Amino acid sequence: MISPAHARWLEGEGDRLLDFSRGSRHPSGGFAWLDESGRPQLDRPVELWITCRMTHVFSLGHLLGRPGSGALADHGLAALAGRFRDADNGGWYAAVTPDGPTGREKSAYPHAFVVLAAASATCAGRPGARELLDEALSVLLTRFWDDEHGMVVEEWDESFSTLDPYRGVNANMHTVEALLAAADATGDRTLLDRALRIVTRVVHELGPAHEWRLPEHFDEQWTPLLDYNIDAPADPFRPYGATIGHWLEWARLALHLRAALGPSAPEWLLDDAVALFDASVREGWAVDGADGFVYTVDWAGAPVVRERMHWVAAEATATAAVLHTATGDASYAEWYSTWWDHLAEFFIDRDLGSWRHELDAQNRPSAVVWSGKPDTYHAFQATLIPRLPLAPTLAAALRDGLLG
Repeated sequence: MISPAHARWLEGEGDRLLDFSRGSRHPSGGFAWLDESGRPQLDRPVELWITCRMTHVFSLGHLLGRPGSGALADHGLAALAGRFRDADNGGWYAAVTPDGPTGREKSAYPHAFVVLAAASATCAGRPGARELLDEALSVLLTRFWDDEHGMVVEEWDESFSTLDPYRGVNANMHTVEALLAAADATGDRTLLDRALRIVTRVVHELGPAHEWRLPEHFDEQWTPLLDYNIDAPADPFRPYGATIGHWLEWARLALHLRAALGPSAPEWLLDDAVALFDASVREGWAVDGADGFVYTVDWAGAPVVRERMHWVAAEATATAAVLHTATGDASYAEWYSTWWDHLAEFFIDRDLGSWRHELDAQNRPSAVVWSGKPDTYHAFQATLIPRLPLAPTLAAALRDGLLG
């Protein structure tokens, strides 16, 4: 599916994204939120999830041989070992300012990204990365892992003594990503067993039970809360309804897990990935008179938030690519081409750099859910995934010289 010419185009687009990302280096540590033109918003708190994502991206850049990327990865690692880290209670704060943390809670979503950043930096051979990875895995698996349900819980207080009753699937999705990366960085295959438990519950159990409209929000007994945030449907992290882009991400992660497990992989991983992909196209793509994926749908499949997110289109190309690799079905190559054309026409910003993070229902720039261009994680990965095998994960594949 990937011609040499297209591979060169992907490489060039990845380099363009890396160049834009360099402006996110925060002078006080970590990586800043960038505005539309790539200016760091130094008056905003520095977010843990952004710092982790960009540490991951720059670790990949170093593995690709891009000068300066290793130093930027080290800059991110220093912030994770320093200003974000709670040396007294363990774990990491979600956001910090010059005065310290903006809140004291400890959440699974950014902690999963600490694992991912540390795993990628470990594969990149960055100093201190393996020690950080060991610590991050310990926190994730001792504080957040719920062995009874085979999932991670959502949020603790600062001292890990009081657990919030909310449970979320988004944090579990990124935990699967992190566990896959950590398994490749450490050689610990038991991490794949935990990833499979999460994917089994979310994809194989919740998917068919809800016509592939994956519930996102749950109570402490993992009962779906289908009306959660019905009055705040455009929340960037906890929107009401089902999130189309996550169906694509779950499908892709299921295929990466299938490849990592090899002959022991359950057959349903491929079947369910196909079903999720088909549902995302059927209910998400061009369903309201214009090309693009809607952000969310209700439990009957009707659009709720119609804004188009860059990360959804990026995940669509990546998922089409891995499905084509897994099946050889030419229809996935056609979708892959369609969505890159869509990205090139509407999302890729040749004037100001990076990708527009959000468009409205007519594919005009918008900021209902996201403002600015906070990070390049989804976009940069979309330039790599089509050029790499399904396993190992990105940093390990680059470490092992598997770039095609």
